[in-house]
Amino acid sequence: MIENVYQHFRKEERPFIDQVTDWVQECEDQYTPYLTNFLDPRQVYILETIVGKRSGIKIYSFGGYEAAERIRVYICPEYFIPKQDDFDIALFEIRYPVKFAKLSHGKVLGTLLSTGLKRNHFGDIISDGERWQFFIENNMKNFIGNQIEKIGNVSIRMEEKTYLDILVPIDSWTIVQETVSSMRLDTVIASLFKISRQRAKQMIESGKIKLNWAELTRPDFELGLLDIVSVRGFGRLQVKEIAGKTKKDKWRVQFGILHK
Repeated sequence: MIENVYQHFRKEERPFIDQVTDWVQECEDQYTPYLTNFLDPRQVYILETIVGKRSGIKIYSFGGYEAAERIRVYICPEYFIPKQDDFDIALFEIRYPVKFAKLSHGKVLGTLLSTGLKRNHFGDIISDGERWQFFIENNMKNFIGNQIEKIGNVSIRMEEKTYLDILVPIDSWTIVQETVSSMRLDTVIASLFKISRQRAKQMIESGKIKLNWAELTRPDFELGLLDIVSVRGFGRLQVKEIAGKTKKDKWRVQFGILHK
């Protein structure tokens, strides 16, 4: 059965597929719920595909707020319906001298990861243009709160918040319908951000591109459903829907674009 699942996804996604299979098996064998770390949209798609319509198994998800990109997922027997608090997510706000310094998503994320924690321990990083907040697994909040005193050369202070204090992010995705000659990474970046394919290729090979929050240096990489690509200096894009091919053998795709 696992081979049938493999054929629908990329070779490099097999370790995650194996992990999801183990989570589901644990839930079925022990009849107990399993809570994942934070997953990106592509990982959630894989998990949902594997769980499918398995009898007696349900999944619930939450990322700290309604529009969260990165979420934790409960794989659980039918008897268990998790409450919001069961997802064990803490919210921190970064206090810093707003009038004299400026933070960015990249600086905040880089500092969080410099503590040695992996990306899957953190949820979304959000901002209203001035204030910055991030979500983290509850069991890691004391560690992270004691580890960070500066972001770059800016002195900061971590302050835990409640869900009532969540700010309204300024991020605004634009949905576009695009026809692209292929789903290659360099082709899609060039098309959506209106740059030459050669420039897109150079940016990818020089490490300026991230796929699902991990650096990717392969211009020929084929994008798939719900992949998120970060393009340094330009913004982000997400593959929302693949509608099929045109008569001229091009792909009709719905993308989300978040300009920097």
